[in-house]
Amino acid sequence: MGKRCPSLRTRALLAIGALLVATCALAQGAPAGLRADVVFTQVSPLSSNPELARRLLSPLAAARIPAMLARAGKALAEQPISLSQEKFAVFVPSRKPPGGYGLMVFVPPWDEARLPPGWSPALDRAGMIFVSAERSGNGETDLGRRAPLALLAEQNIVRLYEVDPKRIYVGGFSGGSRVAMRLALAYPDVFRGALLNAGSDPVATALVPLPPRALFEEAQEQARLVYVTGDLDTSGRVADENSIASMRQWCVTDVADEIMAGIGHATPDASAFSRALEALERPAPPDPARLAACRSAIEARLEARLGEIEALIAAGKRDEAAKALADIDRRFGGLAAPRSLELEHELAGS
Repeated sequence: MGKRCPSLRTRALLAIGALLVATCALAQGAPAGLRADVVFTQVSPLSSNPELARRLLSPLAAARIPAMLARAGKALAEQPISLSQEKFAVFVPSRKPPGGYGLMVFVPPWDEARLPPGWSPALDRAGMIFVSAERSGNGETDLGRRAPLALLAEQNIVRLYEVDPKRIYVGGFSGGSRVAMRLALAYPDVFRGALLNAGSDPVATALVPLPPRALFEEAQEQARLVYVTGDLDTSGRVADENSIASMRQWCVTDVADEIMAGIGHATPDASAFSRALEALERPAPPDPARLAACRSAIEARLEARLGEIEALIAAGKRDEAAKALADIDRRFGGLAAPRSLELEHELAGS
């Protein structure tokens, strides 16, 4: 008589058991080295759709989402992904530093969850865990997959290992570096800095709106950004220069620029990655007086622009006011809220 296939219920229990075994293996201190096909189980409010929208979209764009969905007869799901269906690669160094492991959450441009070649020795010396998600490449959406996968990777690793919160970083290569940059600015309460490899953008644009004021001020005070790009990657170098200038304009000044000699559009080799990692762990906090002056200059420009909109509304120039408000939302993002939201409500009722 043939061997009976297990029932659907039995198969489900076996699958759950396998997930628990994998998670427990990590929690109990799995052997050092690289592990593939790791499955995490803990979701987080930080990766919820409302929180992603609040931090990564401009205030006006985030506020319009519920109404847009309602008109389509839809509602916003709490989480953008089903975590039990996702797989990660995790590298654990051979030793845990006295203060806890460091952590590098890596956003790739490719879909595989893998460790770039030559990186493990530097991670091992630094006592730094590395984690990266599958299906998180350039073909995936930033808010729908790439950002939440990075956040959930961090949240699960810190639950499973003793991690030093001052040594938690996000990094990426090419398109993944651009996502990492946005996460470092919008989640400074999670990531202390970012390793930006051959991919960056200016901030305060439609593509990279500024996060809510309290979060952006935290990023101004403590975010360490290390740009690392090959000198033969001409477009990447130009992008880095524009991004760094933009950061400084918006008072994010703890920035290092590591140039790889004789390298094109590529991840750092072992030596370059080691230098970049060392630079990432040498923060240079801003001078308080200079930071205050920089913030005051931005605030003065913002107040002047908001005053212009109020004057346009008072004069009955509704269309001009709406256009100016859209520009402020793009340019100042979360710094303009809640006044930008109040002005839009006023325009909608006029």
